[in-house]
Amino acid sequence: MKDCAIIVAGGKGLRMGTETPKQFLPVSGRPVLMLTIDAFRAYDPQLDIILVLPREQQEYWRRLCDDYHFVVDHRIADGGATRFESSKNGIALIPDDAQGVCAIHDGVRPFVTAEVISRCFEAARTHGAAIPVMPVTDTLRYCGQQGREHNVLRSDYRVVQTPQVFDIPLLKRAFRQPYSESFTDDASVVEAAGGHVVMVEGNRENIKLTTPYDLKLAEWLMTGRQTAAHRS
Repeated sequence: MKDCAIIVAGGKGLRMGTETPKQFLPVSGRPVLMLTIDAFRAYDPQLDIILVLPREQQEYWRRLCDDYHFVVDHRIADGGATRFESSKNGIALIPDDAQGVCAIHDGVRPFVTAEVISRCFEAARTHGAAIPVMPVTDTLRYCGQQGREHNVLRSDYRVVQTPQVFDIPLLKRAFRQPYSESFTDDASVVEAAGGHVVMVEGNRENIKLTTPYDLKLAEWLMTGRQTAAHRS
């Protein structure tokens, strides 16, 4: 079994303020989701890619693939009511006896680099589970019970990104657990099953496109990439 990547794209575009789900919005003339898939194909052309989409969005996605002549091979799983359920549906397409490692990535993070993907995959091969993180640069304040608010040391915290990469047998075992509200991401599911998650360095540009400002920033980042590629 070759390594795989599950790309979860269940957004509805509510915070983006558009009728079109955010994963389908164009950045530099191409849908965000295609850019995200391309990032993983750049890391490994043989990677088994599983795309998780709400069932009602799948026909629209197929039309986009036709319109943009997007021919990167991938399989599609149905999105669920929660991130846990969506990830679980994607994992279900992996054979139960599969070996190797599998990434789970946000469909609206198109700027992850091949270097970060590689770091996550290699760390997961060694340790079983790996996530990319970045240092916190802003001051953080804890807001607990009234009158107990206080600043906390930002050096004690990290911003977590995706892809989160896991040993496949460990991942399958973790997602046999019942859903819990404590599952804030896929790594928290694996940790609840007893897995140890290591951190690797992410990349600052690996932002999650959620708001109109994020979309403007994405256009700027893409322009920068295209300019650098042209110069080289």
